[in-house]
Amino acid sequence: MSAAYRLKRLFNVSGKCFDVAVDHGFFNEHRFLDGIEDLGGAVESLVAAAPDAIQLTVGQAELLQRIPGRHKPALVLRTDVANCYGVSLPRTLFSRLIGDPVEQALRLDAACVVVNLLLLPGQPELHAQCIENICRLKPACERFGMPLMIEPLVMQANEKGGGYMVDGDLHKIVALVRQARELGADLIKADPCDDATQYHEVVRAAGCPVLVRGGGKAAEREIFARTVELMKQGAQGIVYGRNVIQHPKPAAITRAFMAIVHDGASVERATEIVNKV
Repeated sequence: MSAAYRLKRLFNVSGKCFDVAVDHGFFNEHRFLDGIEDLGGAVESLVAAAPDAIQLTVGQAELLQRIPGRHKPALVLRTDVANCYGVSLPRTLFSRLIGDPVEQALRLDAACVVVNLLLLPGQPELHAQCIENICRLKPACERFGMPLMIEPLVMQANEKGGGYMVDGDLHKIVALVRQARELGADLIKADPCDDATQYHEVVRAAGCPVLVRGGGKAAEREIFARTVELMKQGAQGIVYGRNVIQHPKPAAITRAFMAIVHDGASVERATEIVNKV
């Protein structure tokens, strides 16, 4: 099977994709569990809101895949686990692939696998581990026709940004996105840059579909405005997690983001959708 066939399960007839990431429990950070303490309930709520995809781990993918019916969201399977997201870094950093990641993805009927390409200040060894992970994963993806989503993350220093915070520097993001493409990405989940009107440069560097990462939790109107602009700049979708699952109305805001991504809805229209429920 060609990877292009599986990608058609991710991308709506509009040619765009909204993937809701709820794989945060993989990373051993208690604060990441806010909104997904009951992950089964969270997945059921999201399925009812009908995003294009839901991003899960190998141990939790069944929460999506056991739901009957042909029209549920596609599964994006997280294939790597890392320990670099805390406010302070541990003595030894790691980024590790799960065993036989593509075979596990096939057994779980995933439409795509995702892997990190991490860039932390002063941690070149972690970056090297991520490159090794990708180099191991890419040939298996090619062999079995599994799309490879690479997630290049340019992060602030943990003590400065509180861990897992976007740097936002356009030049750093462009360079890392280009590296992800050079390593064989079929699609890229990329950071937003500080000036969203410059995001077309990230899209150009990728040379393949770009889905924008949500980054840290933001105010509702702020994240709507950013998403509208990023889509105008050529992004083919979004991968948001905490801005969905930590919202008071996760299903409603999912529908609002779907309207922005697929229908070009304005900030005002997205706000109406949330408030209507």
